[in-house]
Amino acid sequence: MRNTLKFSIIIMVAVISVTVFVVKYIHQSFSDEVVQEKSDQEKAEEFAEKMKPKIEERLHEEDIHNFIRTITFDKGVNVNPMGYIIIRGYINGNSEKYDFSASLEYRSKEVGTMTFSPELSYRFKDWDKFKDEPQLKENYLKRLSEKEREQYLKDIGEK
Repeated sequence: MRNTLKFSIIIMVAVISVTVFVVKYIHQSFSDEVVQEKSDQEKAEEFAEKMKPKIEERLHEEDIHNFIRTITFDKGVNVNPMGYIIIRGYINGNSEKYDFSASLEYRSKEVGTMTFSPELSYRFKDWDKFKDEPQLKENYLKRLSEKEREQYLKDIGEK
């Protein structure tokens, strides 16, 4: 009977020890994954910070009418499922009308695709390419209110 009791106690101590070890191991593994995720996000943010001058350069290349006065970047970045780092921002203090986003390629250290809000895109439009189709510009201007039309023409340097 004593041997059975001793054997039972030894088995219980062994089971408890193994359980504690497994719980600690699982907890440590989970903690390592959380730390890894944070460091990936931090790496993405550091990379985006280094790439901001290249993004600004690209924006100025698109800005044929010298519309850009200020460029503001949103805080934080996103990493999409394809691994691209997405940074967003806006032009001239107007986050609703003149926003943009840039996808950054970490491996090649390049600015990938950039997207612009429709209003910002029109500020970058080179109407000289449409000399044979002047109606395109007229149609665009007609859809604007008088105030918006004057502002647009001012923004592209025609007023």
